[in-house]
Amino acid sequence: MSGIIAPRRSGTSGTWRNWAGNTKARPLRTVAPATTEALAEVVRRAAEDGLPVKAVGTGHSFTSVATTGGVLIRPDRLTGVRRIDRAAGTVTVAAGTPLHVLNRTLAREGLSLTNMGDIMEQTVSGATSTGTHGTGRDSASLAAQITAMELVLADGSVLRCSRTENPEVFGAARVGIGALGVITELTFAVEPLFLLHAREEPMRFPRVVAEFDQLVAENEHFEFYWFPHTENCNTKRNNRTHGPVAPLPRMRGWVDDELLSNGVFQAVCSLGRAVPATVPTAARISSRALSARSYSDIPYKVFTSPRRVRFLEMEYAVPREAAMAALGELKTTTERSGLRIGFPVEVRTAPADDIPLSTAGERDSVYLAVHVYRGTPHEAYFTAAERILTAHGGRPHWGKLHTRDAGYLSGVYPRFTEFTALRDRLDPERRFGNDYLRRVLGD
Repeated sequence: MSGIIAPRRSGTSGTWRNWAGNTKARPLRTVAPATTEALAEVVRRAAEDGLPVKAVGTGHSFTSVATTGGVLIRPDRLTGVRRIDRAAGTVTVAAGTPLHVLNRTLAREGLSLTNMGDIMEQTVSGATSTGTHGTGRDSASLAAQITAMELVLADGSVLRCSRTENPEVFGAARVGIGALGVITELTFAVEPLFLLHAREEPMRFPRVVAEFDQLVAENEHFEFYWFPHTENCNTKRNNRTHGPVAPLPRMRGWVDDELLSNGVFQAVCSLGRAVPATVPTAARISSRALSARSYSDIPYKVFTSPRRVRFLEMEYAVPREAAMAALGELKTTTERSGLRIGFPVEVRTAPADDIPLSTAGERDSVYLAVHVYRGTPHEAYFTAAERILTAHGGRPHWGKLHTRDAGYLSGVYPRFTEFTALRDRLDPERRFGNDYLRRVLGD
């Protein structure tokens, strides 16, 4: 069959695993179509055989959002930038294209996305489908930058959609968590390449909390990390600048981003997993290891950084006005619980958008992300964090660990039933269903 390679297994067991290693699947068939037509044929054949279908990206989700025991579609060959329309200010890219390929291609063409997350290993379709975001006062998630998309529906037909073509599908499918179809192509809004000035500096926890609203208002992109067991935070402010380009010196960048943030941090995490009593002391040392720095560069070199230490993560979006109260409760709970937490808590912001299942849908939001080193028990910490964040109406990131179900989610998403009704219409037989979608969307 043209455009399809033979079933491919990951290792001798035929098991697919995600990046963190906490989720796996054993599909009956694994395929890697290279064209929209070939992918549509995969879906039609699966329907004939009565098999479910799921597409995976690079496995950076911590949930089982993309797992299946049926047909697993790999992104390996559905890649590449297909066209750039400078007049319209858009780029069209195949669904399996990694973000780092898109970012570097755009930079060579003198273009950029407006905002992005802090890693760029994911595929464009996987990142947008689960609501991947960065931080921004005015600029929203990757999905909010989509202007058009193409997807294969449950019957194998191909649908194009945008704000003017099949707008009801476009509105929902931008964050579709794989429930509406298999994305084959995405078109993003882009703009001329610009420079960002990054200012990173330590700041005490009480000051960050007291000045949080001001810091968000005064900066295009503000985020911070709080180190549990300490009063220490590391803040980052990114704002546009006219230049000049002033990247970090090569050695300084290597020391901070590779040696300290990855190499030494890996060793600290390993020690904390083996000897939990060392965690508070290590946290105090780690939180002081990164000193203030500033630099200016093109966007993806400022927004993103390498993440080589593997971990598990839970992240919730809470209303912006509730964020600092929720963080304070998390800090108090951590201090009183006896938990030993070696990873910092990440705090980012997003403006409201108009996507039904976006975690920032119709409300300005703040994201609180908790992490543990892979192999470290996480249940008690994540359960405590989730109890606090859901009490504030939090919405869990679709690709990160949580225990919420459709009963809860229908109460925190005003347009939840709009999405599930569209799913009923587009996939009545649940060709794209799996256990995760049954839990979060219902039958």
